Parts: sequence; C-alpha cells; structure tokens
Amino acid sequence: MRNPFASAMKAARLMQKGRPMSAALAMHGVLTTPAKPKPKPKIKVPTRKPAAKRIAKPAPAARPLPGSFTDGLFESKHGAIRYKLYTPTGSARRRMPIVVMLHGCSQSAGDFATGTGMNQLADERGVIMLYPEQSRSANMARCWNWHRPGDQLRGKGEPALIAGLTRHAIALSRADPTRVYIAGISAGGVAAAVIGQAYPELFVAVGIHSALTRGDVSTVSGALAAMRGRPTSEAPTGRTPRPRPTIVFHGDADTVVHPSNADGFRSLLERSTHGPLVSRSEQGMSEGGRAFTRTEHRDGKGDVMLENWTIHGSSHAWSGGARVGSYTDPAGPDASRAMLRFFLARRRKPVRKVAS
Repeated sequence: MRNPFASAMKAARLMQKGRPMSAALAMHGVLTTPAKPKPKPKIKVPTRKPAAKRIAKPAPAARPLPGSFTDGLFESKHGAIRYKLYTPTGSARRRMPIVVMLHGCSQSAGDFATGTGMNQLADERGVIMLYPEQSRSANMARCWNWHRPGDQLRGKGEPALIAGLTRHAIALSRADPTRVYIAGISAGGVAAAVIGQAYPELFVAVGIHSALTRGDVSTVSGALAAMRGRPTSEAPTGRTPRPRPTIVFHGDADTVVHPSNADGFRSLLERSTHGPLVSRSEQGMSEGGRAFTRTEHRDGKGDVMLENWTIHGSSHAWSGGARVGSYTDPAGPDASRAMLRFFLARRRKPVRKVAS
C-alpha cells in the first residue's frame, strides 16, 4: 500500500527539481486532476424586434361650435370650392340634418343665406346649413354651369364637387347621413335638381325655386330657349328614372325663367316609373298679401312625390325672403319654412344587414 506521506515527500523533491506541484502530486496520487467542467449551456435570450413606428393619425377636425357661421375651402380631384357652414345653436352632441343651399347667378353664399333667412330657421328646427359658393373663375356671373354636359352627370364636374363637399360637411359637423337635402334658386335650382338625381343615395329630397328641370339642355342656346319657355329638341322623352321627392316654388310673373318650366317637374314625374299620380290643389293667401296655389302630387302609395307652389304676381325671387337679400319677395309665402317642413318629413331608411 502506497504511503501517502512518502509520496508527498517525493513530490516535494520533484518540485525542487522544477516540476509543478500539481503535476508532482498528480503523479503520486496525492492530487488528482479534476475533470474539466462541462460548459454551461448557452441560454438563448430572445431578441426583441424593434417596435414598428406608429404613424399618428391626424386628429379629426373640431366640430364647429353651435351658432357659428364659418368659412371653408374644399379641394378634390374635381376642383376646389369655397363654402360657408352654419351650425345651429343648441347641443353640440346632436346628429342633425343638413341642407345644401345653391345660390343663383351673381349671388354669394353669404347673400343667399341672408336673403333666405335659413340660418334663423336652422336654429328653430335644428338643421345644419351648407352654402357652396361658385367662383368667378368657374363662371364669370357666378352661375352654376348646369347647361354643360360635363356638369350634369354623376362623377363629373360640379355634381361630383358638390357631392364631395356635402360628404365633407357631414363628417365635419357630425351630421345625420340619413337626412341630407339640397335646394337652390335659378341656376342653383337646376344644379340642385341635377345633383339630387345624380346622387340619390346621398340626397333624400330636393327643393327648387324659379328654375328648370334637370337634363333638358346641353348647350347655351338650349338653356336660353328653355328659360324663355320655348320647347327645345333637347327635352327628354320616354321613361326616366324616378326623381327624388321635390318641392317647387315659382312666381307666375317671372320674366327670367318662364313659369311654364315649373310644369316640367310634373311631366318628369309622370314619365318616371312610379305609376299613376293623384293630385290635389288648394288656394291660399300669404301674410304679405300674395295669393298662391299649392298642388300635391302623390304616388300610388300615397307618398307626396312633388309639391308645387305657384306664387301669383311674384317675379324671379325667393318667396318670403328678407328684404336685405338679393332676389327676394318678402310678400310671398315662406318658401324656406315650407322647404324645411317638406325635407324634415323625409329620411333615408337604414339599410338592414342580411344575416349570412
């Protein structure tokens, strides 16, 4: 049996000869070389992918304050247009109806708002009023270009521009998209008829004052002939699409747009695919002393599709308008109030989703 003490002494002598102590002890069994420790397994630390940069969405534009009458500029691929927007007094949380008002030739948005008195009625009825304004660069007389083929169709020209502006105003003012209406006088009245029919999914009803029906002309000469009440070869014949519910005002002493043009709306309705009409008329007198005839045309379901007002003795002017505005007849029945009553009685039915 090996003597561990002797082995240690021998290891000491070997160290004196320059041998490492560990080697000497290992040779004589005093020190054993420990096994190399196994390398610790490398723990894979999951690398974090850099977070994707979030692009901040622009904050939605602030809703106009109640009682505010603001100016704006709307731009799209169809052009640019200035406008005025009136938000009625009252709660800012309501989703209110909106009416688009198209002025006549030589008028401005502000002038038209003043003459019609629509902003005052808007406070009373809780309605947002949008007044697009035609530029002199688009028409020197500030007329809407209703007689040009490029401004008579969906997706083109002024109809597309006004429809885009209307959608912009609905989003900006948080308006009720099921209660959107359009009205106008003279050139604005024809434009309203054109645009309302071009975008039936947007506009629920149309108001026309002292104007012609849509789509009857496509040239300047044809427009002038139609305004004078002369028949044109451009007048449509045969079946036509069902028009939007429409309310019409026209003075029978109008020397700018012949009063016979008011009958065009009834003819248009008769040519559409609605079925037979049932008509009823009544006579009346305004507080200002103007006599008028009001006629309702109902479809087979009993719905009023056309309400036609003939203002006896009135000229080319907004019936019941304010004296401080242009092209107004303060003595006539209140066209603004009648139009709002006609509009607000109608709304688009919500689309029901069919379960898949």
